Amino acid sequence: MKWIPQEVETYLNAKEYVDTAVVPLYSVSVGGEMKQSAAAAEFITLLTSHIERQFTGRIVLFPPFTYLKNDSTEKVFNELLNWEYSIFQSEFKHVFYITSEIEWRESSEKLKGSLIWLPAIPLEHMSDSQKLTIIDSQVKQLLPLFTQKWHENM
Repeated sequence: MKWIPQEVETYLNAKEYVDTAVVPLYSVSVGGEMKQSAAAAEFITLLTSHIERQFTGRIVLFPPFTYLKNDSTEKVFNELLNWEYSIFQSEFKHVFYITSEIEWRESSEKLKGSLIWLPAIPLEHMSDSQKLTIIDSQVKQLLPLFTQKWHENM
């Protein structure tokens, strides 16, 4: 389910069936790294949207957790912990963070949720059908990670 009023209402009426939150993690850079930052955000946006379509009725795709690349790691991590606490307090059993930022791998063990890190694939010069093929391939590789986590907690 997407973070739009109609689908959030559906979630609220079917909470017992929707137990997973997906939170994209984006860093925003300005200046020299701006294009790279935008490319990573595009990749994660397409990927998480595709995951949401695959698991409609089981997950809620949250808006991206966005932060400035040059913010302190501690500040950003503490903000994400606040998100995580709120999400788990709202009765979600599983949280998946999806990012192309390698720095998150260092902190992943401190999170209660599951971090999925993927290197961003530059999509800017691809046709829409090529993008879809690449994203579909990536999602197929991620599906077992989701199902494994769900089965671990049954």
